[in-house]
Amino acid sequence: MNQQADPRAYPDRPFLAVSAAIFREGRILIVRRARAMTHPVYTLPGGVVETGETLHQAVCREVLEETGLVIEPGPLAGHREFIQRDAHGRVLRHFVIMAFTAHWRAGQVVLNDELSEALWVMPAEVAGFQTTEGLAEIVETAATLVGEP
Repeated sequence: MNQQADPRAYPDRPFLAVSAAIFREGRILIVRRARAMTHPVYTLPGGVVETGETLHQAVCREVLEETGLVIEPGPLAGHREFIQRDAHGRVLRHFVIMAFTAHWRAGQVVLNDELSEALWVMPAEVAGFQTTEGLAEIVETAATLVGEP
């Protein structure tokens, strides 16, 4: 993918993004991105906030678009930054990701073209997967906030 084809490449500012630690019957949903940038690590579903959206509206929209699930977002479980540099040290991508707790409300996982895999796992199992940096800590905080073991 070249710079012209990717409007998020070489940004002049960070992009604000959201993700959801979605709980259903004691399990949490983790996903793999289909694109090479983060593949093959697991992460939480989510994406970039659009102008005019609240953070909760954005997380609901992104989860629905990526997975087909309807969620009820809850409190913020933490945040992470994703900064990727090119071979010359220039910032290729920069995202500030606000990770929210969420409860599954309806739907079955149907992946869009951005995701290659989705798994419902016990929160304690997340640490055993290859994940985005800090995901196990976000999941642990989210589980505590929603009262999951």
